[in-house]
Amino acid sequence: MGIYASVENWDDAYANREHINDAQKVIDSWEILAPEFRQDWAEGAGSLQTGVSYGDSQREKFDVFYPAGSAKGLFVFVHGGYWVAFDKSSWSHLARGALDQGWAVALPSYILCPDARISEITNQIGAAIEAAAGLIEGPIVLAGHSAGGHLVSRMGCVNAPLSSAVSSRIRRIVSISGLHDLRPLLRLELNNSLKLDKVEAAAESPALLLPFEGIAIDCVVGGDERPEFIRQNALLANIWVGLGARTREIVVAGRHHFNIIEELHDYQHGWLHDALNGN
Repeated sequence: MGIYASVENWDDAYANREHINDAQKVIDSWEILAPEFRQDWAEGAGSLQTGVSYGDSQREKFDVFYPAGSAKGLFVFVHGGYWVAFDKSSWSHLARGALDQGWAVALPSYILCPDARISEITNQIGAAIEAAAGLIEGPIVLAGHSAGGHLVSRMGCVNAPLSSAVSSRIRRIVSISGLHDLRPLLRLELNNSLKLDKVEAAAESPALLLPFEGIAIDCVVGGDERPEFIRQNALLANIWVGLGARTREIVVAGRHHFNIIEELHDYQHGWLHDALNGN
């Protein structure tokens, strides 16, 4: 039985870099790995389409990686960064696992807080998925990390900003280190940028919303992550299974908040294999 202690320092509870020795080294590596992968893929058997617009802003764009041959479906990865950092260009290398299995991969950017509210970012991600789905036929798998885990989980809610035609194609959602109840973030200094209030925090929390009946979601977290991320991971899997969703709570031993996403490189990892094969 898990024992949850009260949290005295909420900023520390959601701080990741300060508790991971090689955090900056891992983050810096993305700026090398991502452009190298883009170049290699564009020059190899597949193809790459960059900067596809899904809105009016310069940040409302996505990149699409196409496999050699016909795509089996569409895999969308939504990046994290607490809704205030990064863009699509830092994550290209994470497309490899799905591409190696014949899936097309879309990676969207979105307008960051405080220039957009989280509810507005939710709508942007919906628009990005709609646009990408118009380019690639077949089933759709959504994956996201941290804040991106929140955003793809929102796409599994009955009030998601998706058409029924697109939502019906979603085979599985994978929330990696996702934030599913935003109400604790009201206590963080970060909220000076997020500008969440109680109403929006509740309205944008997947754990407080109804999922599509029968939707499948894997909640994946590293075993070495902060306790709040492990709790948030278990929370959604626990609540949604009681609301008709097919959920799995997956804790990967030896992984922390920044290297858990490295498993997207390799199709052989169980949860990625299952997501792409509908298991």
